[in-house]
Amino acid sequence: MHAVVIRDNELHWEERADPVPGDTELLVAVKAAGINNADLAQKMGFYPAPPGWPADIPGMELAGEVAGVGRSVTLFSPGDRVMAVVGGGAQATMACVDEVHALAIPDGVGWAEAGGFPETFSTAFDALFTQASLQMGERVLVSGAAGGVGTAGVQLAAAAGARVTATVRNEAHHAAVRELGAEVILPGEEGERGPYDVVLELVGQASLTQVLPNLAPWSRVVVIGVGSGGRMEIDLMLLMSKRARIGGSTLRARSLREKADVTAGVAAHVLPLLASARLQVPVADTFPLSEAEAGYERFAAGGKLGKVVLVA
Repeated sequence: MHAVVIRDNELHWEERADPVPGDTELLVAVKAAGINNADLAQKMGFYPAPPGWPADIPGMELAGEVAGVGRSVTLFSPGDRVMAVVGGGAQATMACVDEVHALAIPDGVGWAEAGGFPETFSTAFDALFTQASLQMGERVLVSGAAGGVGTAGVQLAAAAGARVTATVRNEAHHAAVRELGAEVILPGEEGERGPYDVVLELVGQASLTQVLPNLAPWSRVVVIGVGSGGRMEIDLMLLMSKRARIGGSTLRARSLREKADVTAGVAAHVLPLLASARLQVPVADTFPLSEAEAGYERFAAGGKLGKVVLVA
């Protein structure tokens, strides 16, 4: 196989030995792999892959065809189209994934969209419904909603009957995010639309400074991204008076069982929406796997709506 390889904080396209699936694993011929913030951090040496995953091949999500199966696999067969969140190694022409972490790709969903679906929609689903216990009719704020997790969060919250507000800095993307189901505002205008029952926080310190004074009683904040800063002062009396909870969530380093639970939830509650075209996977741009450096540069430049995806 060939793979995107990190060496000295740079990306290289190299030949590597094909991975061998374990007893419960699928060997997948990768057709598409989304780029995420974690990949940029790993490239810079700040976010190593969890134990057991390729240390120098990035990529947390993939879509492709099953090329082989371990001897105990029962859920999928060679030729099946699957997509999955993995701990690393997705940005290669071949990769392995445990069958309990794989999702069947619905008919009509293209490779690029499938490659950009697993990490973003799994993260948003877990944060909104498992971590924050979102209920119908609640008011949700998605901070920084133009990216992959943001566009996923807006759609999932709207599909669940929530009233969604989204902050989007680039006004050129306001109409597109509005079509996904949100009232769209600029950062700094959060106080004009609150209070919020649930906040999907994708920006970090700069956003939370505006958000915290506008929480509803018994509100839940789930921090997913800290691009604007990961440290801030918090008025604990404010949290006490609101009976509010602030938590955080990552997906990559969870146990096999925990990630299997997230996958099962996505399969039951999110895949039917994707199959019926009630969900979109906005793709801002695609690049060949062999030109990953250009894809990373596009991702890091910002200003995009949705995902940047590498395709085979």
